[in-house]
This record gives sequence, structure tokens and C-alpha cells, in this order.
Amino acid sequence: MKTLLVLVLCSLAVATEAAQPVGDYPAQDDVAQPVGDYPAQDGLFVEKEQASSVVRQRRAAGELTLTQLESLKEVCEANLACEDMMDISGIIAAYTAYYGPIPY
Repeated sequence: MKTLLVLVLCSLAVATEAAQPVGDYPAQDDVAQPVGDYPAQDGLFVEKEQASSVVRQRRAAGELTLTQLESLKEVCEANLACEDMMDISGIIAAYTAYYGPIPY
């Protein structure tokens, strides 16, 4: 069965190659153009300033969901000093003091 499949695919490839005459070259529009010369690809790559305005901004720490706060609490509970600060100043202040900015 595999041999039959390979033979069919090979015959299909030969048939498509034979269908195009040897002297038939693609039209000038079909030839690959450099990126700068082809207007349809100008939008693929943007400058860093333009991309930074499109990127979603981080949320403020006050807008965290309960699930996100719970995951911060679990991380902070592994460090005794962070856990003590969490009881005094709150989870956001403790996490930020010991682990840096909140990753959400």
C-alpha cells in the first residue's frame, strides 16, 4: 500500500512538471522581489516605537484578580520574611519588596 502511494505521488509530480513547457518562465509579477520593493510586505515589520504602542500594557497592581493574588500569596509564603511583611503591609507591598514587580 505504501509503495502504491509513493508511485502515485511520484507520477503526480512528474505530470505537473511535464505540464509546464521548458521555455515557460513565470511572469515578472510572480518573481520574488526584495522586501523593500514589494508594497504588500511593508506592513509585516514595524519600528520599535510603533510596536510598543500596539503591545498590551500591564495592569496596575490594584486590578489583580483573586486567583492572581492567591498565587502571589503562595510565592510569598515560602519566604518567612516576606510572609511577615505580608501580614503587616499587605501582599502587594511584600511581593514587590522581595520579588520585584508583579508579573501580571
